[in-house]
Amino acid sequence: MSSPTYIPPSSGSGVKTALVAGGLIALLASNIALWYRVETTRTEDRATSQAMLAEITALKEASSVTTASQRRSVDTLKEELEAARQQANQAAGHAKQEAQAHADQLAKQLVEAQAKQQAQVQSQITDVQQQASTANTKIGEVSGDVTAVKTDLGATKAELEKTVSNLKQVQGDLGVTSGYVATNQKELDALKRLGERNYFQFTLLKKDKQPKRVGDISLKLKGVDKKKNRYTLDVVADDKTVEKRDKGINEPLQFYVAKGGKLPYELVVNEVGKDQITGYLSTPKDTTPRN
Repeated sequence: MSSPTYIPPSSGSGVKTALVAGGLIALLASNIALWYRVETTRTEDRATSQAMLAEITALKEASSVTTASQRRSVDTLKEELEAARQQANQAAGHAKQEAQAHADQLAKQLVEAQAKQQAQVQSQITDVQQQASTANTKIGEVSGDVTAVKTDLGATKAELEKTVSNLKQVQGDLGVTSGYVATNQKELDALKRLGERNYFQFTLLKKDKQPKRVGDISLKLKGVDKKKNRYTLDVVADDKTVEKRDKGINEPLQFYVAKGGKLPYELVVNEVGKDQITGYLSTPKDTTPRN
C-alpha cells in the first residue's frame, strides 16, 4: 500500500465554518423539497376548496329548484283544498259528506307536504353547513402544516449548527488531521447531513471467520480488550491486508486506497463490547487520483 501523504491541518474555525455552510446548503436542499410538498398541499387544498364551493353552489341551486317545486305542490294543494271546501259548503246530504271527506284528505296532504318541504330545506341547509365546515377544517390543517414546517426548519438549523460546533478534529494514526469525528449517532447523522463524505456504519464480531464488507473495503476483527476499550483489526483493500493493532475508541484509523484519490479513508470505532466493535467508515467523495 502506498505511503501516506501528509496533509497540513487547516484552521479549525475555517473548517467548521465551511462545514456549517455545507450543512446549511444540504439543509436548504431538503427544505426546498419540504416547501415544495407544502405548496403542493396548498394547491390541492385550493382545488378541493373550489370543488366544495362548486358543490355547495350546485346544492343551493338544486335546493332552490326543489323548494320551488314543493312550493308549487303546496300551492296546488291549497287551491284544491279551497275548492273542495267550497264544494262541501254548497253540497247537501251524502254529496256534502263526500266533499267534506275529500277536503279533510286534502288538508292532511297539505300538512304533510308542508312538513316535508320544511324538513327538506333544513336538510339542505345542514348539508351546506357541513360542506363549509369541512372546507374550513382542511384550510386550518394546511395552515397548521405550514406553521409546523417553519418551526421545524428553525429547530433543524439550530440543532445542526450546535452539533457541528461541538465536533472535534483529531489527528489520525497516519499523522493526517482528520475531518470531524463523530462519537455518537447524533453526531454521525449531522456529518451525513453535511454531505462532505460517504459514511458506512458497521458492527464487527470476533467470531466471524471471514472479513465483513463495509463500503468498498473489508474488515475483520482480530482482538478486543473491553476493559481498556482497545481492539485490533485487519483492513482489506486493493487486495492487500493491513493490520491496525491496539487502537482505541474514537481514534481515526487512516489508509489510502487506489480509488480514494488524494484523501484517506477513515475508520472510527465508537464502542467496544464483548468480542465486538461498532463504528463507521468514512470515505472521500473527491476521487481525484494521487500523483
